[in-house]
Amino acid sequence: MPDQNTVVVKDGGSSAGMILGIIAVIAIVAAIWFFALGPGAGSNSGSDNGGTTVNVGVPSGAPAPSY
Repeated sequence: MPDQNTVVVKDGGSSAGMILGIIAVIAIVAAIWFFALGPGAGSNSGSDNGGTTVNVGVPSGAPAPSY
């Protein structure tokens, strides 16, 4: 009669993969927040701070020559 062996394998390893996965998800969410929304985005009080106005006075004629 042949020998019959039953092999039972239990995967009882550490949860390092799950911890690395959670850290990766947190890093991705933080990167999306930083690049898409930026720190402090949405904290405007309703004023339009987006535009920059520069007024430069241009002289109307050429200066007089100096001899």
